[in-house]
Amino acid sequence: MQNAEENQMPLTRLGATRLFTCLLVLLIVSSGTAQELNPSVRYADVYKKYLDAECPIEASEIKHFVYFARDREAIHYHPLLKHERFSGAQIMYPWSFLEPSQDEYNFSIIQEDCDYLKKFGKKLFVQLQDATFNPAFRGVPEYLATEEYGGGVTPQYADNGAQEGWTAKRWNKNVRVRFALLLKALGEAFDGKIEGINLQETAVGLSKEKDPTYSPAVYAESIKANMQSLKAAFNVSTTMQYANFMPGEWLPWEDEGYLKSIYEYGNKIGVGLGAPDLMVKRKGQLNHALAMMHENEFDVPLGVAVQDGNYIGLTGADFLPGTNPEVSLEVKENRKNIVPLLHAFAKDFLKVQYMFWVNQEPYFEEDVLSCFGDRHD
Repeated sequence: MQNAEENQMPLTRLGATRLFTCLLVLLIVSSGTAQELNPSVRYADVYKKYLDAECPIEASEIKHFVYFARDREAIHYHPLLKHERFSGAQIMYPWSFLEPSQDEYNFSIIQEDCDYLKKFGKKLFVQLQDATFNPAFRGVPEYLATEEYGGGVTPQYADNGAQEGWTAKRWNKNVRVRFALLLKALGEAFDGKIEGINLQETAVGLSKEKDPTYSPAVYAESIKANMQSLKAAFNVSTTMQYANFMPGEWLPWEDEGYLKSIYEYGNKIGVGLGAPDLMVKRKGQLNHALAMMHENEFDVPLGVAVQDGNYIGLTGADFLPGTNPEVSLEVKENRKNIVPLLHAFAKDFLKVQYMFWVNQEPYFEEDVLSCFGDRHD
């Protein structure tokens, strides 16, 4: 006959086994629940729903434009001119080119491009540049570089602290007055003649330490002021603000309401919303502009741009000095045509009315044109 201590041992082992099993199940469930409740990864797998998208891309109500940045001469003899699926060209025009001296406007290059495209039944979409990603080019009129305008322009810095370009002091009231006058003059010359006009992205590499006159809250209000000036200047042509990231917050964890307020304000006053860099796998883009488009209902048009690097899942920033060239090279060499995926994602998940496809070779010719059937009028 076993004693009491011997009788208790099997029970103790059984209890320990049950306890371990319960803890393991709890850990697995907790881990799964944590992943499901983690808002930063809520859209991480959405792109997988569109992996089966194929060429050719079917016609839809989306208006497709080819983006040339500042390379306006490249529109000449370009395939888009005789391609029935493309509505026209999106070209970037620096503020400094349009107002070479105070109150003296020169819109001749816009007029030339507008007239050229019109010959082929195409339209122009203007992107107004007041920020650059090139330290050697400021992009704003020289007359702004005075005390009256707080210097008019300030450097932008990358995450590693290196200067990556410049931006107009959008938060300076006097700078905004001059910008509003430019918009007014552009509206008088081109409203109804061009397809649309968009203001550059809201993302900027700034900090209060670098420029004491700046703050994220003031910056957010300045973006809205510029949007209001844009809408006042253009009543017929489409207006759009590229709103991708806002300084002073990082969604979803640090939400100060800045980016959300830009989208709400645009919808309220009739200014469309858009963003550069259709990156369907990166949390940064997915949790900011792409989330804003997907999660809200809009009465204004939405647009998204496929820009440099996006055809291979990268952005222009991935090619800046200090990045890893081996990674970029590996992606290039092993690339697949993701144009069908990008289009399906933009159409069904974002529900955009405009897509802007960068004229980056060899991707535009090999991937975009092939997916759009390479059909000509």
